[in-house]
Amino acid sequence: MRRAIWQVAACAALVAAAGCGSDDAESAAAGGPSGDMLLATTTSTQDSGLLDVLVPAFESGSACTVKPVAVGSGDAMAMGEKGNADVLLVHSPADEREFMAEGHGSSRAAVMHNDYVLVGPPSDPAGVAKADDAVEAMEMIAQAKAPFASRADESGTNTKELDMWNEAGVDPQGSWYIETGQGMGETLTIAGQKQAYTLSDRGTFLATGSLESEIVFDGSPDLLNWYHVIVVDHAGTNVGCAKEFAGWLQEESVQKMIGNFGVEEYGRQLFHPDALGRG
Repeated sequence: MRRAIWQVAACAALVAAAGCGSDDAESAAAGGPSGDMLLATTTSTQDSGLLDVLVPAFESGSACTVKPVAVGSGDAMAMGEKGNADVLLVHSPADEREFMAEGHGSSRAAVMHNDYVLVGPPSDPAGVAKADDAVEAMEMIAQAKAPFASRADESGTNTKELDMWNEAGVDPQGSWYIETGQGMGETLTIAGQKQAYTLSDRGTFLATGSLESEIVFDGSPDLLNWYHVIVVDHAGTNVGCAKEFAGWLQEESVQKMIGNFGVEEYGRQLFHPDALGRG
């Protein structure tokens, strides 16, 4: 309930900060793009609560109606490839660059970043808190054969996890490696129940209550997590609304909203705005 009340209050504040209102919506309807726009995005934007704030703020000043679908980044891009999404908000940079190179997107722009954290039992049986970086921490988990819960869903987080195993020279398999096939919130719950480690974005971890786990390793540069907005280039998509949404995310006032998200509730930024400082 506390989170729901906070989200409603935050949404109202964001709308006010952006200067959105009925007059703006009527103005947009008169000459700007309109209609339903399917946003394929990651579970982290939904589970952290950010999507619940951004979507109403955008819609209040637009004639476009956002239809969000929260899936893994891989699934989001697959939707884009088939023309089943108008715009993507994803966090799998290597896959995004391939998506663009294959001609599926007309534009790709930085929006924000947060960071990944390694979550595990408070006792930290693999001793990862002593690691110098996240890749070493993963190697220590494998050496100890400590339970590890993987999303195994081709999401941006899953891709990051597999890249880290590869850098550590580990082929994760065996009874200690648990493939959940679930989103981030569900995987965090499973990891807690099984006293397993997992890789999570910080925002979803903080927003997921009643966990039996804690952050056991964080803060190394190899845990940064970059998000981009991609306008899909496919016949039949709502390009007008997609371009409007992508541009809106990069506006200074919206970037400040993103930077302020979570500060009141968690005492720290959950997402760091990038559109004004990164290309």
